[in-house]
Amino acid sequence: MFTLTEREQQIFNWLKEQPSITQKEIAERAGISRSSVSVHISNLTSKGAVLGRRYILSETPYVVVIGGANIDIAGVPDEKLVPADSNPGTVSLSPGGVGRNIAHNLALLGSEVRLLTAFGQDTNAQELKDSCCAANVNLDPSIIVPDEPTPTYLFIMNEHGEMQLAISNMDIYQHLTPERMEERMDIIDHAAAVVVDTNLPDKTLRYLAESLHAPIFCDPVSTKKALKVRHLLGRFHTLKPNRLEAEVLSGITIHDDASLEAAAKELLDTGLERIFISLGTDGLYCAERGGEACKLPMIEAHTASMTGAGDAMLAAITWAYTQNMDLVQSGRAGLAASAIASESFSTINPNLTLRNVMDRANL
Repeated sequence: MFTLTEREQQIFNWLKEQPSITQKEIAERAGISRSSVSVHISNLTSKGAVLGRRYILSETPYVVVIGGANIDIAGVPDEKLVPADSNPGTVSLSPGGVGRNIAHNLALLGSEVRLLTAFGQDTNAQELKDSCCAANVNLDPSIIVPDEPTPTYLFIMNEHGEMQLAISNMDIYQHLTPERMEERMDIIDHAAAVVVDTNLPDKTLRYLAESLHAPIFCDPVSTKKALKVRHLLGRFHTLKPNRLEAEVLSGITIHDDASLEAAAKELLDTGLERIFISLGTDGLYCAERGGEACKLPMIEAHTASMTGAGDAMLAAITWAYTQNMDLVQSGRAGLAASAIASESFSTINPNLTLRNVMDRANL
């Protein structure tokens, strides 16, 4: 058994926890120079503790998801929600975050998936990491930020499972910088597809849009955050906005089928390959540049909560792309996944399996 100094043991533990961590990140975390880190790693290698460090690229196609991971705190009333009052109901904590949810759902569909997000070093971070590992989501590309709390998303739903109000703490995502992306470019750009959400900083979204050759699938997240990618759309492959996000990004108010088609065309004219506009109970509008367009009806579901339904939809649309499915098949898969996700009070429905999605989508 090798004998390590206190510093070597510290660095060894970091390497074990996060195999893809860079020497620069270790230096910042330890408060020492990068050259000192190199010496310590050399010592670890000579002692047999480290056999070599490099990015290991799988021969199996995989998806990289870059975005948010947080703890969800959800409040659901027992009866009709009464504003400005204390409502009897249920409060639950669960792993969440747009990027993490998409990654988890992709894993449930059988995809090999790698998540690039930012964790703190608190108990919430450990819970998030444990949930990802249990779902077979690879966390090697992710970063750890010791001095920041793990993000929390607090939301209240009404009696129909629709979100009414939310507050979020997402400051840690500012550490997902272009430099962090560049250090992981070998992993990111070898992916079959890259999914991004707009919790990322503006400059990071721009860097990814301008640097990647891999197809990018984007979730706008909200009308406010969607503005971050308004001038980057032509560099993405697929966009999945809801009706309001599509209006903000296209500049067209959607009030009927004609305006819906016009908004989709405006967005596709930026250079997007595909767009899927979620219309809630009105279904899903699917269109591709220079190709077909259609409006698909929603799939019947016994709705418990709509939280996470959009994340499941984009996960299935991305999965369908990696399976070479056409526009309509991809849209049906997305609707099926969304319907299944909505049938659980939890953000992730374990019943979202490949077989169930295929059956509900009639694929």
